[in-house]
Amino acid sequence: MIKLIKKSKIIYLFAVLALSFSYTSNYVEAQSSDKPKKQIKYKKARALQSSTAKKMAKVYEALEVVDDKGEPAPDMETVVEILTELRSDQENLKSYDRSVMWNSWGYVYFVEGKYDQAMQAYDNVINEPEVTLPIRNAALFTLAQLNLVKENYAKGISLILQWMDEVETVTAQAWSLLGQAYYQQGNFKKAMSSMKTAISMSEEEGYKPKENWYVIVAACIGELKKEIGEKNALLQQLDIYEILVNLYPKKLYFIQLGGTYGQLGRERDYMITLKAAHSKDLLDKESEYLVLAQLLLLNNNPFWAAQVLVSGQKKITTYQETVKDKVTGKEIKVDKTGPVVKSNEKNLKLLADSWRMAQEIEKAIPVLEQAAALSKDGKSYVLLGNLYLSEDKLNEAVDAIKKGLKKGKIDKLSQVHLTLGQAYFELQKFDAAKKEFRIAARDKDKQIKTTANNWIKYTENEEVRVKNLALRRDYIQSQS
Repeated sequence: MIKLIKKSKIIYLFAVLALSFSYTSNYVEAQSSDKPKKQIKYKKARALQSSTAKKMAKVYEALEVVDDKGEPAPDMETVVEILTELRSDQENLKSYDRSVMWNSWGYVYFVEGKYDQAMQAYDNVINEPEVTLPIRNAALFTLAQLNLVKENYAKGISLILQWMDEVETVTAQAWSLLGQAYYQQGNFKKAMSSMKTAISMSEEEGYKPKENWYVIVAACIGELKKEIGEKNALLQQLDIYEILVNLYPKKLYFIQLGGTYGQLGRERDYMITLKAAHSKDLLDKESEYLVLAQLLLLNNNPFWAAQVLVSGQKKITTYQETVKDKVTGKEIKVDKTGPVVKSNEKNLKLLADSWRMAQEIEKAIPVLEQAAALSKDGKSYVLLGNLYLSEDKLNEAVDAIKKGLKKGKIDKLSQVHLTLGQAYFELQKFDAAKKEFRIAARDKDKQIKTTANNWIKYTENEEVRVKNLALRRDYIQSQS
């Protein structure tokens, strides 16, 4: 659940939103449950009584005290002392003076973390008949915020809507707060509508919409996907993530954008998005590097796939690993430092495949040698033997394939014997070659059996030809 507002940030919100308060018409209905509603004329400005003005001046002065470093250090003891004196004499104060006094008490209570008392103070402010419009509007909005902090969402929403009815201009910030309140209440339709209004208004007001506004819109779409339709929801979220990536290029939004492309079957766009995140050095998990590499391979970019994997091997990060405590035997988590992409068999084989598909055989071979050494079966050694054979490194090919056969657990075993036989054939080790071909010829597969028998005949003929050439060469040398 997205948090509505952190209490430590509410002063900032008060300051921002205070700039947006505007004056209403001079008439607002009085709020009373005991008497019929009547129109009260609220003025835009009033003057404090002389005695009250002097005391409030001391309050404001105490609130503006700074320390030797220039940091705020309000004299709250003096503030509370003066406000207590005014509160004790409130019966003799004019309504406007009381509204100013209660407004300051609201601030004091808030600073002290006494939110219930702060809410009561601001409630007193808006109920004073002679409160001025700026103070009333500010108190009404602050009271709404405090209700939201206390998770009284219905009351908070009601107060925001009341505030919106009473001011001439409603700002984007106010709409965003309403949207957050609706989201916390679980009214995702109204939350999304309010947030979209906030985004639109902020653009009209000439500033960039806040990051969290877009996040809440995307979250609302996700909550409403059954109603919207899963594909339409993904398309709508896609628009939001594309904006977030451009305005707030964080890793999270690249991953969310790429994931959404993936869900829509747009693998190429998924690849491009992750590649952009990689180019900004935002990727920091092994799974992210592996997904990008696989997407690059899928889109016929093996060289870039290999480069991505190598960059992951070079990038060092701190990660947690679960191990058993040697003393207690219990599982504990320990911090370790190492490459993002680990050099295990699976990753090394993927890197070797990438280099091989990119026709970088010389780079593929040493990587595959590492993978083969780590493997519990002989498949990687067999593949390594094939690579050596393609590079005419015949002795290395024979050695690798033999290691593979020794490790075992090989698919298509007869085909491996055929390949080994071919390597021996090229080395002109005809007896060894025929031995391997005969093993392959025992296979039940007719095609392999036929191929193996053909190689046996071909090897026998070649053996005779080579021997004849050798005899002829020896004869010529003896005659010279």
